[in-house]
Amino acid sequence: MIIAVDLTSEVPIYQQIRDRVVEAIAQRQLAEGDPLPSTRQLAVDLGINFHTVNKAYDLLRREGLLRLNRKSGAVVQRDARSGEPEAGFTEDWENRLKTLLAEAVAHGLDRDAVLDRCRATLDVFDAPPSRRERTPEKEHP
Repeated sequence: MIIAVDLTSEVPIYQQIRDRVVEAIAQRQLAEGDPLPSTRQLAVDLGINFHTVNKAYDLLRREGLLRLNRKSGAVVQRDARSGEPEAGFTEDWENRLKTLLAEAVAHGLDRDAVLDRCRATLDVFDAPPSRRERTPEKEHP
């Protein structure tokens, strides 16, 4: 998995990393049990401080999406096939969704435009997993 961040963005880098991992899970590029790069390796790859990656990984851990331990590192803990979300997730998510929808309306998007964009975004998550298309099984002699 390749994570790209925009060092000039107003969005904090740790948040960008968190968002890209969540998107990769939603798009089935990452699945339950898949490892992520170590914090130090990802920091080197992105040219950032490893504490920034630690912050992103810890946020994903607190959200229940990653499992972290010294031996196995960062591993995806759940994906879309993991069943119902943990208690409290839906209420928190709905509160964040309400704010995002309010932003769209406040900026002048009408209901149909908002719904069209929501459907288009959800369609991306329903696409076949591109990770599995890019990495065919290798034959072992």
